[in-house]
Amino acid sequence: MTSAVPNAAPSHQAVPVAREPLLEQQEHCVIGGDAQTGDTVAPGGSSGSGSFPWLPAAGFAYLSFSSGMALHSSWPDRGAVAFIVFAYLDLVLLFYCLRRYERAEPGSALRDRLKVAVWLLTAALVVLFSHKVASVMPAAAAALVWVMGLATITGGFVAFFCLKKT
Repeated sequence: MTSAVPNAAPSHQAVPVAREPLLEQQEHCVIGGDAQTGDTVAPGGSSGSGSFPWLPAAGFAYLSFSSGMALHSSWPDRGAVAFIVFAYLDLVLLFYCLRRYERAEPGSALRDRLKVAVWLLTAALVVLFSHKVASVMPAAAAALVWVMGLATITGGFVAFFCLKKT
């Protein structure tokens, strides 16, 4: 019996599968760098030669500008100001902890502490935004918002601390 697709491999042959994760392979390739000198540029924009990481800096500048504009427009309202300041500081700390977590040695105590900090900061943001959204909803919708927020926090805890990495 012949295959309908010319040059197709018979179905009984196994398709080759990559043995290494793609992220580990990506570390070894040169992205936007010079193949002769080995100077590589990481996907985040930083390089071994000290170039400035423009994308994270632009994101931080936008977050700061946006938060400043929100503060300006809601200045007399103490509750709104507290919400904006807490959300801004929480996001800045979260991004800082995530960056340190990515650079920490696998299996180190620092990495474990940073994992806890990332989960706590994320949970605080979920509670903050759930409270803000639920406050303008009818009771049934507010209950649903809180259930979804708590499910997100619980799911994050299970994923971070209970499931073993395979």
